[in-house]
Parts: sequence; structure tokens; C-alpha cells
Amino acid sequence: MKIGFIGTGVMGTGIIKNLLGAGHQVTVYNRTKTHAKAVLTAGAQWVDSPQLAATGADVTITMVGYPQDVRDVYLREDGIFAGAQAGSIVVDMTTSTPALAAELAEKAHAHQLQALDAPVSGGDIGAQQATLTVMVGGDQEAYDRLTPLFQQLGQRVNYFGPAGNGQHTKMANQIMIAGTMTGLTEMLVYAKAADLDLPQVLATLSSGGADNWSMDTYVPRILKDDYTPGFFAKHFLKDLRIALQEADRMHLDLPATRQAKQLYETMVDDRGLGNDGTQGLIKIY
Repeated sequence: MKIGFIGTGVMGTGIIKNLLGAGHQVTVYNRTKTHAKAVLTAGAQWVDSPQLAATGADVTITMVGYPQDVRDVYLREDGIFAGAQAGSIVVDMTTSTPALAAELAEKAHAHQLQALDAPVSGGDIGAQQATLTVMVGGDQEAYDRLTPLFQQLGQRVNYFGPAGNGQHTKMANQIMIAGTMTGLTEMLVYAKAADLDLPQVLATLSSGGADNWSMDTYVPRILKDDYTPGFFAKHFLKDLRIALQEADRMHLDLPATRQAKQLYETMVDDRGLGNDGTQGLIKIY
């Protein structure tokens, strides 16, 4: 399959390498070409615009930073919609807003394209090991066509209905992650203050009811003072803001998620640690 891919960050790089490994022909664009070095070395081809990445592609996939970046790569003069051929599929794997997903799907249909919003969960390790969870909304026919491709990237792929519903599912995921990240951070702070052996605490909790993916993935990194991003804290804060905006729209009060957002605002906005991984939250305690 011919795939255009826009975004060669931490997650995009792992996904692109798996697509190449599965035998797909992948053409890439990124705002900064030097950040695409790893995938170019792995066999991807470089082009100078999103338009050129989409030209001739069966599928064009985006995984960029923020909703405004998604809007830009699709709608700018040399964007995806200027290059994608009728009958092809556009897939946004960025965690973005449900409203933008619905808007882009409508514009895709006007260009005789099919569209999916397909954010993922699983972090850098999931992207590298093709064990992501893929949450999909949009055109059912496009989902059916691309399910084999998604299965090359993840261990679980689910379809949730119309455009935007993949993003809603990812918001539910991020709300849950917010609780596990604050929990594992405060668990470590407490255990350290009690002068417990922290690796032994992790081994014990991982074998009981407290076990969760975030703890298993990030506590070992914290114990090694490793704050490199499996997922950028600044992007997680963006996700929590989107989740709370959607909750407000649905007249929901999510106090625990609001508290998590405030903690990450302290980390990212006040302490300037947005380029750390989400595990860097412990630095503000």
C-alpha cells in the first residue's frame, strides 16, 4: 500500500517503521526534516509538503502535535486536501478534538475522500512494538478497508461510529490515565517518605490490585531518573484540556481530572517541563 505520513515524532517514528516493516511504501513529511532521519534511514521517502505526501497515496496518515497543527496540514495551500486523490482515505491519528475530526471528515467527503479519526494509546513502547490500542471513528467502509493495516500497528482495534467518536474514546482513555499518573506519583512520594525500598514496592504493587500500565511503564523510568518522553507532558496537558472542554459541553463535572490538569499546568506552564515525559510530574512534588 502507498502511504503518505505526516509527523515523525516519538509516536510517528515507531508507527512508520512498523509500516515499512510490513512492506508498505511510505512517503513522509515533517516540519523539521532532521527529525525524520530515523525513518528515512529505515526506508521512507521524503517530500517537501503534506500535499506531496498525499499525492498518489492510497492512505494519508497524520500524527502531529496539536489540533491547530492538524488543521494546518490538512487545509493549508499545500496541504493534504490539495494532494489527496479521490477515493483515497485520510486518517488522523493525532489526539485532537472531536469537533475538528467531524469538520475534517465533512471536508474530506467534499473532496471525494473517506476519513477516519484514529488516535492511539500505548506510548512510545506501543508504537515501537506494534502493540498500540487504536480507537477509530469515521467512515465504516474506510475502517473495514484499513483494519488489516491498523492490526499491523496495534494489538487492539475498535470502531466507535461517526467521525469524532475515536477522539471521544481517546478522551475517556486520557481521563483514566490522568488518575493513574497522579496515583503512581503520590504513591512514590509516600513510599519514599516512609523510607521503603522503592523497587520492592513496585514489584509488590505490580502483583496486586494496584497494578496498572502507567505504573509498570513509568515507575521504572522514574527510579532511573529517566524523564525522556514516551509521551510529552505538554501533549498530555493538551489532551486533558480537550477532555475537560468536552465534559463542559456535556454538562459533566470531573473534579479529579480538573485536579490532574492543574498539576500538569504547574509542571508544564509554571515549571517549563513540557518536553519531559508524563512521568516528570513527580518533579513538582
